[in-house]
Amino acid sequence: MDSDFVMYVGRSTMETALMLVGPVLAVTLVVGLLVAMLQAVTSIRDMTLGVIVKILCVGISILVFGGWMMNVAVEFTMRMFTHMREMGA
Repeated sequence: MDSDFVMYVGRSTMETALMLVGPVLAVTLVVGLLVAMLQAVTSIRDMTLGVIVKILCVGISILVFGGWMMNVAVEFTMRMFTHMREMGA
C-alpha cells in the first residue's frame, strides 16, 4: 500500500460523504433561510418554529433522496471491499 492509494481512499471517502450529505444540507440551508426571513418579517421570536420545520424538511429530503443515497453508499462500499480483496491477494 503506497501513499497514492491512501490519498485515493481518503479522497474517495470525502467525496462520497459530501455527496451523501449535500442534498440534506442544501434543503436545510434553504429552509433555514426562509424560516428566518419569515420570522423577521412577522416578528415571531419562537425558536422551536425553525427547528421543527427543519426537522420535517430533513425527513422529507431523506425520503426523497434516500434511494439515491443508499446506491451511492453501496457502490462506495463495494469499491472499497474490492480494493481490500485485491490488496490481500
